[in-house]
Amino acid sequence: MPAKNSLKSTKPSALSVDESAILQVYARMPIVFDRGEGVFLYDTAGKEYLDFGAGIAVNALGYGNSTFTAALKAQIDKLLHISNLYYNAPAMEAAKKLAHASGLERVFFTNSGAEACEGAIKVAKKYAYEKGIRGAQIIAMRNSFHGRTLGALSVTGNSAYQKPFKPLLSGVKFAHFNDTHSVEKLISEKTCAIMLETIQGEGGVTPASQSFLRDMRALCDKHDLLLILDEIQCGMGRSGKMFAYEHYGIKPDVITTAKALGCGVPVGAFVLSEKVALQSLKPGDHGSTYGGNPFACAAVSKVFDIFDELGVVEHVARLESTLTKALQTFCARYDFLQEVRGKGFLQGVQIRKSSKIQAKDIVALAAEEGLIILSASQNVLRFAPPLIIKEEHIALMQERLDRALARI
Repeated sequence: MPAKNSLKSTKPSALSVDESAILQVYARMPIVFDRGEGVFLYDTAGKEYLDFGAGIAVNALGYGNSTFTAALKAQIDKLLHISNLYYNAPAMEAAKKLAHASGLERVFFTNSGAEACEGAIKVAKKYAYEKGIRGAQIIAMRNSFHGRTLGALSVTGNSAYQKPFKPLLSGVKFAHFNDTHSVEKLISEKTCAIMLETIQGEGGVTPASQSFLRDMRALCDKHDLLLILDEIQCGMGRSGKMFAYEHYGIKPDVITTAKALGCGVPVGAFVLSEKVALQSLKPGDHGSTYGGNPFACAAVSKVFDIFDELGVVEHVARLESTLTKALQTFCARYDFLQEVRGKGFLQGVQIRKSSKIQAKDIVALAAEEGLIILSASQNVLRFAPPLIIKEEHIALMQERLDRALARI
């Protein structure tokens, strides 16, 4: 492991690539990463960064896991892609492991989380169609985030993201997260599903309350609606359970997953119960050229194996309180930090509304001190480290973040 204070400079590396051909849709920091090792990243100037962002909750296994990379290399030597006119062994293996882990039965592999959400929306609409409902409606949540494609954007409860791209899908109504009454008021004979993130990530790192998620399950049972849970960011062990809904004692009808599902290989999935699968999508209703290809599915299959071998989910559960307490020390030390919320290794620190300090500025200062963290809406600092971090990495995060906060 690199020495704790092995920073070679106090500033991130200057942008050293020609970006003239790149569409500028990201607010990128002037850092060019070159390689990673364990839970550390290194830029092209050789500067070390402790990674508490994990590629936005993707790199659960950190960087350079030899077992994972060996599996990818072996699959490259065998077969990268075939069409979905045929079966492939990695897809069948990965589907069984994901079905078992989720407690649901049928898996459709996609290329991203947004595509997984698109698929879940189609499942809900087809489920309603089979019941004779036309013009089906979905209840989603304010302050949610489900992706940037038009369907996923339609159920994303943030008007700033939606406004330039309207009209979007019709029939989407928005309720208030953690407010059962606001959901009940929107249910009609046209409603086919309730869709939400078990923990809102981009929206400010806010977990669903126990009563709210159980109420959503009860409402769906009462009205024969589908409960769709977006576990793209909060799933795959990040909450201290394989999927965050396991904390609530309920089971959804459909889940979406991606990010850490492939630990860096672009892949997502939506997973359905057997009942919903039989009453929704049929041959010809959905498809994807690359979805479920051998390379991506070899990654998924090996991720589940490594999670089991390393006890990753249990490790997150053990260290959750250590990370929480570390973040709480900053709230006690700096009066512009208000509270810590989240679960497992997806946690947020709320900056006080009365403060003029912006999360993005703290993220930039942290990077200068060799620490990668994220921001979220509502002016929240977001912490989503690789799931393999140890206590010593949490301590190092405290040192570097403290230096950054002291500069404000």
